[in-house]
Amino acid sequence: MAHVDFNSELPGIQGAMVYRPETAKPLRELAEVLLKSPSTLTSGERELIATYVSYLNNCHFCQSSHGAAASCYYNGDMQLVLDVKKDPNTANISDKLKSLLAIAAKVQQGGKNVGDENIKDAKSKGATDLEIHDTVLIAAAFCMFNRYVDGLATWAPKEVGAYAAMGERIVKEGYIRKTN
Repeated sequence: MAHVDFNSELPGIQGAMVYRPETAKPLRELAEVLLKSPSTLTSGERELIATYVSYLNNCHFCQSSHGAAASCYYNGDMQLVLDVKKDPNTANISDKLKSLLAIAAKVQQGGKNVGDENIKDAKSKGATDLEIHDTVLIAAAFCMFNRYVDGLATWAPKEVGAYAAMGERIVKEGYIRKTN
């Protein structure tokens, strides 16, 4: 049972956003910019970053919904998402993305954990300053989103299959839409 009565049957962050639409608007806009706007990182790569941070934070709803979106961007390859969560260094992704996920993991632990060696490694693998910036911001934002979802004890479907439609909707519609 959620700590707050959202008066909504929607899971995870969706219920919280319906409850407080005036805070939902900037949160949705932030997610849209970070995960869907034009970038040299694909939306799939950015969803993988969000998924990985949510996994590290043990946020079931966010890792499942964003994992479903990432899977959609990778032609339904949920195994890739699972591989990234298990160990990004052995997953079938670019070395650049591996280095960005290492930075995201450091941010998840605490911003000051990102070291010069992490940045040097990412740049040596082709990451740009903008990609490093956006990775840090995605990781930081998802720490906030995860804590929002879990701090209010929102409900989330347990079965991974329940998230497929959410992933497809994210890919098709993005994050700026009605909250109901």
